[in-house]
Amino acid sequence: MKEYKYKINGNPYTVVVNDVDENNIAHVEVNGTPYKVELNKPVKAAAKPITRPASTPRTSTGAPVVSRPAGGSGKDAVKSPLPGVILEIKVKEGEEVKKGQVVVILEAMKMENNINAHKDGKITGIKVNKGDSVLENADLVIIE
Repeated sequence: MKEYKYKINGNPYTVVVNDVDENNIAHVEVNGTPYKVELNKPVKAAAKPITRPASTPRTSTGAPVVSRPAGGSGKDAVKSPLPGVILEIKVKEGEEVKKGQVVVILEAMKMENNINAHKDGKITGIKVNKGDSVLENADLVIIE
């Protein structure tokens, strides 16, 4: 049952939609007077409830898939600016990078985001893998 209140040409109306039967007839009341209203199109069925997985996803080693922000390690890390999924890692450990060079491609909100090096340096560690889900401020790569 749904109740709606309308004002048409200054006159108040209370409309109560009680139910819709299998013949597309809606049983409604307008200011207490019952009506049967024939609908042109069938009413869509209620959406199926969303089912959530029973447990959190894990990698083949049993570690959780989500990378948590690491505590201050003293090293200079390129951090994830927002939560997302790692699509591609564009650098390798030991590689020299320049400021502004793309190091990781992160998918967030169905968009690909280029994550750039914030300084010149050498990649000394890669903290994520392709396909990992990361949270905001998670370390992606370490530059020294």
